[in-house]
Amino acid sequence: MNNRTKSLIYAAVISLIVVAIFLGFLSSLTNPISWILIAVLIMIPLMNKKSEGKNQIEWKEEYSVGIAHIDQDHQKLITLLNQFSIAYDYAMSETFEKEALDELVSYTKYHFEREEKLMSDNDYPDFEAHKAQHEKMIAEVEGFVRLYQEKGHDSLNEIVDFLKGWLINHINGTDKQYTEHLHQRGIN
Repeated sequence: MNNRTKSLIYAAVISLIVVAIFLGFLSSLTNPISWILIAVLIMIPLMNKKSEGKNQIEWKEEYSVGIAHIDQDHQKLITLLNQFSIAYDYAMSETFEKEALDELVSYTKYHFEREEKLMSDNDYPDFEAHKAQHEKMIAEVEGFVRLYQEKGHDSLNEIVDFLKGWLINHINGTDKQYTEHLHQRGIN
């Protein structure tokens, strides 16, 4: 069952519960079934919120590379990735999904340019290899964008999974490798 179907079922169940509550109160305000259904109605979003956080990435201090504006970029990328994930999880409109994807890709390119300029300006010895990783990732993401244009919503899960894995691995791996070099150059 895809997420769009799940969202429709979720909305239908909530609508039926609301109607049942209303009908129950028509017979009597003390109808216990109506009060039980109100409790169920309150618990549904709470249970959904609990499961919703499973797909989100939270910024952790262990992700910090120790350079304030790069860490801020990484936090923004995580926020944009989470927004994109929400667009997928809740089967938002095609417009919202496309805007979330476009914003994520655009900011990723912007961040890579800033990071590469910082490394280049400070003669980072592994600059070319790092830049090559960025170029490879952008090429893969652009392939996913084309896949999204062809297949639509159903291709988003693959994109979300790839980006989550790549981003955290890249931050904790190759991005942390330039930290010491840049700190020696006075960049914090």
